Amino acid sequence: MTEFAVVLTTFPADRDPAEFARTLVEEQLAACVNVLPPMVSTYCWKDAIETADERQIIIKTTRARLEELRERIDVLHPYDVPEFVVLAITEGSPAYLAWLAENTRK
Repeated sequence: MTEFAVVLTTFPADRDPAEFARTLVEEQLAACVNVLPPMVSTYCWKDAIETADERQIIIKTTRARLEELRERIDVLHPYDVPEFVVLAITEGSPAYLAWLAENTRK
């Protein structure tokens, strides 16, 4: 199993995700959080097809911090069921991965 991961979540486009992102980095749950421009999401919620303006949030972290990150997102996130999708980083530059590890230490 790889030591590093990218976590995806979405955030409502009408809410400012800056504090959310900053908190995750300050608490060293993430080395970096990218906030992408607004997009339109289509999904099923409570048996109805919905659309919403959202932003994709990309979080770089380590597997060791995943559970704490998941718990913190549950507290900070405005959605009842926030997206939490983990993608393994199977390869990366040694310098970048060392930086990622250094910035996600407890």
